[in-house]
Amino acid sequence: MASCESCSSKDKCSDSKKQNCMIENNPINNVKNIIGVMSGKGGVGKSTVSVMLANDLVKRGYKVGILDADITGPSIPRLLGLQNKRATVMETGIFPVIADNGLKVMSLNFLIDQENTPVIWRGPIIAGTVKQFWTDVLWEDLDYLVVDLPPGTGDVALTVMQTMPLTGVVMVSVPQDMVSMIVAKAINMTKKMDVDVIGVVENMSYIKCPDCDKTIKMFEGNTQQFLDEMGIKLLGELPMSKEIINIAHNGISESDDVVKMFENITNEVINS
Repeated sequence: MASCESCSSKDKCSDSKKQNCMIENNPINNVKNIIGVMSGKGGVGKSTVSVMLANDLVKRGYKVGILDADITGPSIPRLLGLQNKRATVMETGIFPVIADNGLKVMSLNFLIDQENTPVIWRGPIIAGTVKQFWTDVLWEDLDYLVVDLPPGTGDVALTVMQTMPLTGVVMVSVPQDMVSMIVAKAINMTKKMDVDVIGVVENMSYIKCPDCDKTIKMFEGNTQQFLDEMGIKLLGELPMSKEIINIAHNGISESDDVVKMFENITNEVINS
C-alpha cells in the first residue's frame, strides 16, 4: 500500500526521505491534509481542541475526519456525543462512524462493547492499532484529517510521525506549563522527526469575571520569549470557561462564545 502518488506529502519530500519512507497509504483514501494535535502531558484539553478544530473545519465546508489515536484514553466519541455508536468492520476495511454534521470519526471505543473497558495492551500493539486506523479505515476523500494524539512523546506519537504524512502539528498547553521542559520536549520531538509545528494553543489561559467582564490571567510567564526561542507561534488563547468544560456533556453549541474565538485558530491552521 506504499504509494507516493496517494501521499499528501509527495511534493514535500527529498529523495533521501522518499527512500526511507515508512508511510503506507490506502489507495481508496485521498486525504489532503493531516493535522496532529499533541500535548506534553494529559489534562490540558488536547482532545477538546481536536474536536473544536474538526467541527470548525466542517462548518466551513471541508470534508473532515478525526482519528482518535489516544488508544488507552479515548475521549473523542464522548466529546462528540457518539459514545453509543459502533464502527462497521468488513473485509474491505473499517467504516468510520459519521456524525450528524458529516464528520467522519474513528476511535477504539467504536470497536469495544463498553466505553469503560480498559485497554491493557503493550506499546507495540497500541502503536499497531493506530497505524491500522490510518491504513485500514475507509476515510475516502478528506480535505483534513485531525489526529488526536496521546500526551507525551511515546510509541504512538512516534508511529504517527513515521507512518502518516503529517501536514503539521498543533501543540496544546496550559499557562503554567507553557514555558516548561514538558512543552519543549514535545516540540523538539516534532523537529527531530522533521514535522512542522503549526503553533501552540494555550488553553485555560484566563478567566473572565462574570460581573465586570475583566480578563484575569492566572499565570504570568515569559511566554513570548519561550515561543521565540522555540521558533513557533501562538495560534490563540482559550479561556477557562463552563462552555468548554460542558462540551463533554452537552456537545459543541454554535452559539458558544468560545466557538467564535476558535475561528481565528482554525484560520491559522488553514493558512499554515
